[in-house]
Amino acid sequence: MRDFIKQYKKNKSAVVGFFIVLILLILALFAPFIASHLPADQNLADRLIPPMWEEGGVTTHILGTDDFGRDLFSRIIYGARISLMVGAISVGMSLTFGLVMGLVAAYFGGKVDLFVMRIVDIMLSIPAILLAIVIVSILGPSLVNAMIAIGIVGIPTYARVVRASVLAEREKEYVIASRINGSSNMRLMFKVILPNAATPIIVQSTMGFASAVLEAAGLSFLGLGAQPPTPEWGAMLSDSLQFITTAPWMIFYPGLAIFFTVLGFNLMGDGLMDVLDPKLKDK
Repeated sequence: MRDFIKQYKKNKSAVVGFFIVLILLILALFAPFIASHLPADQNLADRLIPPMWEEGGVTTHILGTDDFGRDLFSRIIYGARISLMVGAISVGMSLTFGLVMGLVAAYFGGKVDLFVMRIVDIMLSIPAILLAIVIVSILGPSLVNAMIAIGIVGIPTYARVVRASVLAEREKEYVIASRINGSSNMRLMFKVILPNAATPIIVQSTMGFASAVLEAAGLSFLGLGAQPPTPEWGAMLSDSLQFITTAPWMIFYPGLAIFFTVLGFNLMGDGLMDVLDPKLKDK
């Protein structure tokens, strides 16, 4: 762990990413204590109040209010919870199915590999966001269905990453020795090979988290994800379009939240890749 921290600290951008993600986690966990209002509380008398440092702003609404008088700061804070939930569930779903598909394809090879990877190729032939839109259109617009769609479109990426990692490990001496000692296929796959092929999977999961947040915001922006009054950042952007000239803060701050979240996870993923990949470690 000391070596891990020492190597990770050498990558300054990765440290920045870590602190961005840490702040996001703190905001999500302690949202009821940090937010000054409930995210769905409306007060039409306070509608379209600018941020407190602008003319007409008030200290009770730090980032201003939206067209229903809801506190923008509180909605963004609670939106962090939704973004983390979307990322965790979507990545968990993609990783679970992709890991099994990639592991089975690489370990057994032959016709099994051919069949699994042709399915993966078909899914990859369709742009991810387009496939997600089709899936949500079939299931119906909601945050849950958006998470399912994002999880499905992420499966091929994880399947290919896992397959490549397992192919690099399956013929090594420790695997052959374990096979000779009578280990079953399940033990070889999940207890012998997989732990030694985990580095690229961990990195991909971290970066996939950022992609899931971005895709969820995109679906919500199109009206296919979270529905009002859910304080989801993409939905907030969509609801604010008509006020882009009169109340630009309604668009700017949710967009900024999405930007920093995606940036944080991507930077942290880059740092993990540098630390966990032996070829990239400083000698």
